[in-house]
Amino acid sequence: MINKIHLQTNTDITASEQVLSWFEQLNQSHSISAEIWWQCQTLLQEGFINIVEHAHKNLPNCTPIDIEAVRLNTSIEIRIWGYGESFNMEEKLQEIDEFEANDGDRGRGLKIMSAIADRMSYEQMPDRRYCLFLSKSYQPVKV
Repeated sequence: MINKIHLQTNTDITASEQVLSWFEQLNQSHSISAEIWWQCQTLLQEGFINIVEHAHKNLPNCTPIDIEAVRLNTSIEIRIWGYGESFNMEEKLQEIDEFEANDGDRGRGLKIMSAIADRMSYEQMPDRRYCLFLSKSYQPVKV
């Protein structure tokens, strides 16, 4: 089973609710455990917020963000395309304090995504946008 959905939104933190609502269509059958589904929602939310607040912080609100979510037989893949500056995600993750020692919220979203995702990357695409890729594996549950 493969199900692919796409959404384009502006750089607007208030679109978070719309993004999560749109994402719900991937779990219509409810065959993903509640815990894994919550983790997938968290990955999407943290990724979207990261693009809005960091990658697009100096860009106008009309700057588009494209989101694609793909449900495969045993994994959910999320791709979020945005504009902005390049950064080395692996290096940044090494620089960020652990959750307990991180009083500020700088980098916490990256740490959260890194802890939940089975695979995660941030790469420049040929069209000069950057793609945040997040993947979470699951075992289907019987409903």
